[in-house]
Amino acid sequence: MAAYNVYDCSIIELDKHHSERKGNLTVVENGVTLPFDVKRVYYLYDVPGGESRGSHAHRELSQLIVAASGSFKVTLDDGNVRRSFFLNRPYQGLLVRPGLWRDLDDFSSGAVCMVLASDIYKADDYIRDYDEFLKFRQNGL
Repeated sequence: MAAYNVYDCSIIELDKHHSERKGNLTVVENGVTLPFDVKRVYYLYDVPGGESRGSHAHRELSQLIVAASGSFKVTLDDGNVRRSFFLNRPYQGLLVRPGLWRDLDDFSSGAVCMVLASDIYKADDYIRDYDEFLKFRQNGL
């Protein structure tokens, strides 16, 4: 697997269809919108003020993180550089590559964080200890 860094992650503009009277529709399709097929979708909501989520890395999983409602900040860390993204538009998503530590915080009231993942939940894909993450990065993944 490639050793990704925080500059391999970017905001993706999602397809947005607008109707004057009926609102907006955004579409995400496997093989079209993303560089991976979505195998799991989950969302975070009702995150209390001042709390953060994430604080882990994935060995192999790719994700698209979307602020479906409200706003929040995602900070990515590759062991050398940290990069933060402020998400607040439901037609944009942050593509997060494998092997990067992520922290989510600064949730607005009513924020909904939707995550589209490249695989089903696998406990052994998670790295939840930051020192273990640094060793993982130093060992070339």
